[in-house]
Amino acid sequence: MALAVLIILGATGFSMFWGGRLAFQTFGLHFIVSADWDAVAHQFGALIPIYGTLVTAAISLIIGVPASFGIAFTLTETAPRWLRQPLSVAVELLASIPSIIYGMWGLFVFAPFMASVVEPWLNDHLANTPILSTLFTGPPIGIGMLTAGIILGIMIIPFISSVMWTVFNAVPPQLKESAIALGATRSEVMMKVTLPYTRNAVVGAIFLGLGRALGETMAVTFVLGNAHEFAKSLLMPGNSIAAVIANEFTEADSPIYTSSLIALGFLLFVVTFIVLAIARLFLYRLGRIEGARA
Repeated sequence: MALAVLIILGATGFSMFWGGRLAFQTFGLHFIVSADWDAVAHQFGALIPIYGTLVTAAISLIIGVPASFGIAFTLTETAPRWLRQPLSVAVELLASIPSIIYGMWGLFVFAPFMASVVEPWLNDHLANTPILSTLFTGPPIGIGMLTAGIILGIMIIPFISSVMWTVFNAVPPQLKESAIALGATRSEVMMKVTLPYTRNAVVGAIFLGLGRALGETMAVTFVLGNAHEFAKSLLMPGNSIAAVIANEFTEADSPIYTSSLIALGFLLFVVTFIVLAIARLFLYRLGRIEGARA
């Protein structure tokens, strides 16, 4: 069964590569770095979907990781016992909400709020700020990469926080009690005892959430804007690999069009694999550093 997992993984990657071979043969490596997407002229490039996928995933981590850590810390250390179970159930219920519901909520509720409140405030207060003015100014239309990233951040919170809460509870009580006996505060116990003890699982939880954010389709499709245009501002519409495939696969009217969409799927597979490999390398290096210190 363990070998079957590897076989299925390899077969999945090869089938997508084989389906996208026409695009790779036609455009070569230029397919990865090209921003062209012209279905009429049969010119396709993956740069904008890759960029949108990575940017929205990064925004989701910036929002989701601190919130998840705060939830896990509260459930483990500060919340009274009578409140922990209801809060944990509420967090787990967030994971059970279908992604299309997040997308509809984002389009009909959150996007108008962004357009009427958040984005005008960003334009008014950051217009003259270097760097930030480029990232957070633009027409207040509500949909865009920032909105999509926030929605993704909300979606990955239950996955990351539930893993963090579980591993925080698995820390031997003797370690925490010893630190408290030496005068450590709750925050110091968390930062100097709990986190070092659960480091591998915490990093794994973060990359689990990142994998969910990279592959999310329906919620992103509703609020990203689905525009094949490169924009530096996060308030502008963009596109992602999953959204492009979902929106345009049924409209593919030529072999090169279909092959380009399948090639995008293969690139998403590769990007996800690279991210997980980096996570494993990061954990390995942390382990070596800790071993050297010991």
